[in-house]
Amino acid sequence: MGRSRKKDVPIVAQSTEADWVSRFADDVIAESERRAPGKPVVVASGISPSGPVHLGNLREVMTPHLVADEIRRRGYEVRHLISWDDYDRYRKVPNGVPGIDASWAEHIGRPLTSVPAPAGSEYPNWAEHFKAALIGSLAELGIEYDGISQTEQYTAGTYRDQILHAMRHRADIDAILGRYRTKDKAAGDGTAKTSAKQQQKKPEDGELEAAEGSGAAEEDDGSGGSAGYFPYKPYCGGCGKDLTTVTAYDDDTTELTYTCTACGFSETVLLSEFNRGKLVWKVDWPMRWAYEGVIFEPSGVDHSSPGSSFVVGGQIVREIFDGVQPIGPMYAFVGISGMAKMSSSKGGVPTPADALKIMEAPLLRWLYARRRPNQSFKIAFDQEIQRLYDEWDALERKVADGSVLPADAAAYGRATGTAAGELPRTARPLPYRTLASVVDITAGAEEQTVRILSELDPDRPLASLDEVRPRLDRAENWITTQVPAEARTVVRDEPDKELLGSLDEQSAESLRLLLAGLDSHWSLDGLTTLVYGVPKVLAGLEADAKPTPELKVAQRTFFALLYRLLVGRDTGPRLPTLLLAVGADRVRRLLGA
Repeated sequence: MGRSRKKDVPIVAQSTEADWVSRFADDVIAESERRAPGKPVVVASGISPSGPVHLGNLREVMTPHLVADEIRRRGYEVRHLISWDDYDRYRKVPNGVPGIDASWAEHIGRPLTSVPAPAGSEYPNWAEHFKAALIGSLAELGIEYDGISQTEQYTAGTYRDQILHAMRHRADIDAILGRYRTKDKAAGDGTAKTSAKQQQKKPEDGELEAAEGSGAAEEDDGSGGSAGYFPYKPYCGGCGKDLTTVTAYDDDTTELTYTCTACGFSETVLLSEFNRGKLVWKVDWPMRWAYEGVIFEPSGVDHSSPGSSFVVGGQIVREIFDGVQPIGPMYAFVGISGMAKMSSSKGGVPTPADALKIMEAPLLRWLYARRRPNQSFKIAFDQEIQRLYDEWDALERKVADGSVLPADAAAYGRATGTAAGELPRTARPLPYRTLASVVDITAGAEEQTVRILSELDPDRPLASLDEVRPRLDRAENWITTQVPAEARTVVRDEPDKELLGSLDEQSAESLRLLLAGLDSHWSLDGLTTLVYGVPKVLAGLEADAKPTPELKVAQRTFFALLYRLLVGRDTGPRLPTLLLAVGADRVRRLLGA
């Protein structure tokens, strides 16, 4: 394994106290050298394509990706495995997914790869349909990985030795699980109780539970059969479902008998030749840690409680499979602000593809890179996205002038590129809020958009809209998909003669001052100075005077008047942008000149 740094590998700012990625990379490299010197470093993610793979699930991929990428930057060979848990059972019909109805309930209990894709899909089955959108997003985000289909692994007999080993040691596995099982005596039905920690922490409104939808969500441990404990679950040869019970097993011959409670089918097979089934989740996960030699794999908060998959898996991998549990940080919830528009099409579950329609890939990467895994954060689909972009642009300016803090520089470097190189970016990144305002007012008309954006800075006019893409396209998508129609900006066709005729002398004078200064201030900066300066001049002050509380009230009153005359309501896009968009001649007409 190469240890020298590759000359063409970008270097991120050096490790700091706040740079969680570098700290994990240090630990993972040290652990890999201890366990498997000379071999590639293995990090892993697990995703179950049981429905739309949402932005909470993305943390399962982004966390090891960022660590793996830092290790690659240091010149090490790394494998980032994404285990597609497509051999998981289909558990329920998700809400809000187009192309499905209640009839999909008949497939509950079958492998995800045996469930039909939603109607109209170009993909052969349920799992492939939902994998496809995420695969496209991972490519856009610059995430390199080795994908492993668990359907292919199990049906090819790849894990045969591990399955037979687990069955031989089923009593030992049962004993490990028994250390954590507690009975709900009040219910009296032998069901496992939810741990106190799980009960305490539930997602709040707008939060996506990061582990939901991954294989880790299936907590079946294989207990409950009258013939004893078995860590293996066959899929029925009659109906294809996993509603089966193993009734007998012979360790010497590997002869296994099962019955299906769904259709009544029963058969006896040789497990040494049988490939239509899988280990139960709490055994399957640690088996794969040992099989793949995983050094680093995070898990959601629900897998860090006593008796959960990650905790129990640590003992099973060590005592049964002679392996070592990965370094496994817990990752917290991802929140969403502004989900109203998502509800009708996605069941309130926005995906990475949805986010990448309204924000550039480096910004989305930055949201995951700048927060430690155990810190929750929100992804904005509402007006907050404008503030988020302002924060991002301010960070870029600090990077450019050298005033950025080391940890912020590291997060920025991880967001804008990977060990393979820089991600595509907007050549001339005009403020997102400005672009959104312009496409809102112009309804995306390119000729008018070019005119307005060129007038933002007359000394450096825009040559083509390509200069402001892809940010312009993201802003346009946000306006058209996330801003309700009633909140869109519609410029008046005709002057409001009634309002103009009712103005007092001071209001009329404020309009005269604005109109008199239009030509000499016709740029974004100039109009900003003008609209803020008119109330100052009316108050007998210089245009650059510092505002007082009274002056701020006068400015708000003046702004509200302009909005009512231009767009018929008290608020709207930033006035300088709005004036540029409307055009000087139309502004004069609407303001009564």
